[in-house]
Amino acid sequence: MTRRPEQRRSAETRGLDEMLTPVEVARLLRLPSVETLYQWRRKRIGPPAVRVGRHLRYDSAKLACWLDERTEAGR
Repeated sequence: MTRRPEQRRSAETRGLDEMLTPVEVARLLRLPSVETLYQWRRKRIGPPAVRVGRHLRYDSAKLACWLDERTEAGR
């Protein structure tokens, strides 16, 4: 049985697939634009993000936790 290339990747590499771009997060949250996400970041009210070089990435697990916290807080 031949494994597909994505099945051959290590667990560490697969974890990187869970990193989302700002455009993907904005689309996922159905925001009017990615600029809303950037404004939230500047105001420190948005989901946690990490810089990878000059690129901004969002961990999907942390994004889910952030959404849960917002929902539970009634915001």
